[in-house]
Amino acid sequence: MSKRKLISIVAGCFNERENIAELHERIAAAMRQVPQYDYEIILIDNASTDGTVEVIRARARMDKRLKAIVNVRNFGHIRSPYHAMLLAEGDAVIGMASDLEDPPELLPEFIRHWEQGFKIAIGVRRTHEERGLKALLRKAYYALITRISDVDQVPNFTGFGLYDRAVMDILRDIDDPYPYFRGLICEIGFPRAQVPFDKPVRKRGISKGTFFVYLDSALLGIVNHTKAPLRLATLLGLSMSGLSFLMGSYYLVRKLLAWSEFQMGIAPLAVSLFFFLGVLFLLVGLLGEYIGLLVTHTIRRPMVVEAERINFPSNVKAAALENSDA
Repeated sequence: MSKRKLISIVAGCFNERENIAELHERIAAAMRQVPQYDYEIILIDNASTDGTVEVIRARARMDKRLKAIVNVRNFGHIRSPYHAMLLAEGDAVIGMASDLEDPPELLPEFIRHWEQGFKIAIGVRRTHEERGLKALLRKAYYALITRISDVDQVPNFTGFGLYDRAVMDILRDIDDPYPYFRGLICEIGFPRAQVPFDKPVRKRGISKGTFFVYLDSALLGIVNHTKAPLRLATLLGLSMSGLSFLMGSYYLVRKLLAWSEFQMGIAPLAVSLFFFLGVLFLLVGLLGEYIGLLVTHTIRRPMVVEAERINFPSNVKAAALENSDA
């Protein structure tokens, strides 16, 4: 008799105490629709301060399929869940958020697409609750990254989806210490099944998506998947040099032709100076992002440092300790 396939469901947590119980129950209910598969739930906690770990621990005592990793500190929204996904041993791995904004009810549909032969099945948000400037900035970013990226990007895809073991093996081989996950999925290039859904309104807790969190993800996506800013810097440098030469030549000729009557004034110089300085600082900042990414890949710090594992086999814990000692 062949062994049943395993589905690993991974979610990152940070101060989601009020959502853990419902998340667990809704995942379990969704997986009951596909009883032909075994499943495990791996929650990785980013050093929550609201009692999230205690709720996870209580749930894990009731359900041995619920496993958990507790980090020694907050390693950020990018590294922590990615670390847990790389540890998952399922035939397919499903990544999702723990705040219930990624509906667990889509899990059986992801699995059905996987059964049809898709190695990647992703959830794509149709609607957002954001309004005003935030919504405009999101739309502008997706339009920009889609246009300048070296690979086709999927607008409104946040990483929620199912990934076959073959995909996960490729991600492990890439060994990126600070990945732009949704970009990597597009970079791999396997055909994708897209499942549209409407983003639910958060019922409990507060969103962890601050301006700096979004900015970090946006810049990471740009520097990881396009050289367009660097090429733009070269073109702007050439254009500004040419423009400055033409302007200088123009004012020199005007001054020579009418030495005493022609007064250039300080206004054009001031405006041009501040404009050029603004563009220069922008380009230096973008260059710094590329250099920072190189430094991150060169130093090779651990993706996360674990404080505890819950419901993992003892041999897995021993292996983790040996790796940390090495």
